[in-house]
Amino acid sequence: MAGDQIYPYATHLDVRFPALTTVDVAALVRACKDRWYNQTLCQVNDSVVRLGVMQGEYHWHKHDRDDEFFFVLDGHFVIDLEDRSVVLHPQEGFVVPKGVMHRTRAPERAVILMVETAAIVPTGDA
Repeated sequence: MAGDQIYPYATHLDVRFPALTTVDVAALVRACKDRWYNQTLCQVNDSVVRLGVMQGEYHWHKHDRDDEFFFVLDGHFVIDLEDRSVVLHPQEGFVVPKGVMHRTRAPERAVILMVETAAIVPTGDA
């Protein structure tokens, strides 16, 4: 995947909530109008916690140096791997190891948290 390719996702890499502030996920979810929204909530050491409010499909991609953790808050979320699909329901999580080709999708609106390194490129490595 080319790093300069444009994707139809609202991706916000700025840290929305600095340390020592309350992270208000519910307010962000209520305000979200995008079909594929990704907002960095906070940074913890070398990792970030991101909020995803999603409906539809993300493109196939991989991260050569970074694992990704997905945790579903609301709805259900599908992680397609090359050999299978993993369906996550509320209160379930899954780690996609670095180097594994994957695509995420939400048949209906889903709200998830992601934990990954702050250096990760959400759209995948070139």
